[in-house]
Amino acid sequence: MASKKFMDALNLLIEEKGIEKDVFLEMLKESIAKAYKKNYLNPDANVRVEINEKTGKFRLFEIRTVVDDLDDEDIELSLEEAQAINPFYKIGDVVETEADVEHIGRLAAIQTKQLFRQKIRETEKETLYNEFADKKDDIITGIVDRVEDKFAIVNIGKTGAFLAINQQIPGERIKEGQHLKVYVSDVDRGTKGTHIVVSRTEPNFVKRLFELEVPEVYDGTVEIKAVSREPGERSKVAVYTSNESVDPIGSCVGPKGSRVKNVVDELNGEMIDIIIWSSDPVVFISNALSPSEVKHVAINENDHSALVVVPDDQLSLAIGKRGQNARLAVRLTGWKIDIKSVSEALELGLITLEDITIPEDNSPVDSNFEEEFAQEMLEKTSDEVIDDTEEEIIEEEIIEEVVETAPVKKVIEYEDFEDLDDEYSKYDEEIDYDEYDKYYDAD
Repeated sequence: MASKKFMDALNLLIEEKGIEKDVFLEMLKESIAKAYKKNYLNPDANVRVEINEKTGKFRLFEIRTVVDDLDDEDIELSLEEAQAINPFYKIGDVVETEADVEHIGRLAAIQTKQLFRQKIRETEKETLYNEFADKKDDIITGIVDRVEDKFAIVNIGKTGAFLAINQQIPGERIKEGQHLKVYVSDVDRGTKGTHIVVSRTEPNFVKRLFELEVPEVYDGTVEIKAVSREPGERSKVAVYTSNESVDPIGSCVGPKGSRVKNVVDELNGEMIDIIIWSSDPVVFISNALSPSEVKHVAINENDHSALVVVPDDQLSLAIGKRGQNARLAVRLTGWKIDIKSVSEALELGLITLEDITIPEDNSPVDSNFEEEFAQEMLEKTSDEVIDDTEEEIIEEEIIEEVVETAPVKKVIEYEDFEDLDDEYSKYDEEIDYDEYDKYYDAD
């Protein structure tokens, strides 16, 4: 009856831990063998364990080599002893002799239990790592278990994922019990176990959301070439398709903007500009600076920079509020961008009137899209450029005055964006998993 209870308990443990039975039994055999050698043999001895899966009974065998001159009885057996078992044994043969398991002491049993638990933990960690290593750079859905000042724990099934405060969308209020989509940014195999690090601010999070919402993106018909993002505020997404019968922007926007709206809702209202990607940097940069109209783009391959000329009355629109539109365009294209108004560029002799052209089909929203959605996005953009506060109004008036009276110069480069103030920058430090481990350490 004791053996039956043992197997019942073992099967229950197998089901609970989600480990295959064969793997489980091998771990048990290894634990029994290790404990037996520790108490009765030397560590170099060879031991084999058999377990009857039906009865739960186990047998233990000591494996020794037949030698002429006996040196270590734990790993060797004299020829006389061997031939007493079987007269056909000779020098060099391997002999298995069954040990009397009834005499295995309580200490060995306790050690077996401890070793078995250790092996289970190690296997769980390895299984967990292998499972989530395949999910890196993908989206998973979990339930928020715990919310702290600097992080949140998201239950993703077998473990909890670590969502740092700087990886949460600014302005978003996460609550315990909330179902939450997160992007798996890292799977860290540390000494304390496997840590699943997730994010909601990664640019690829936006890309994966579009894959969930847009069948054409999921099946590869429409490709998302690049994403630039300022979480909680605005993203730019560059799309492309080689299929001339497919409208890449229309596919992403969806009927009445339904597809992109689902993405926006998941991102806590973050505005999304969808533009056409092009291998031609002139076209791509022009598209990236939408909704501003671009009159001229000059490329400098040597320093990977571009001179962009926009109408005088759209300089602020091209730059965006606090430089946001330009910043996103730089990140999206990978080019340094020098934005100038037409009047300044002409005065400096950088362009001529013949250079000023209107790029073909440079709009971020195709004319075939629902007009309501396009208009809504444009209005939101305009609202960002011109704030209703007195301070912003004064700022815009100054800009307009300068445009009218003197050349206006605005150079947008990467260096300008590296030192931006971030209210969460105080948390941009090496992650301390101590609290995380206290909460989700598997004993």
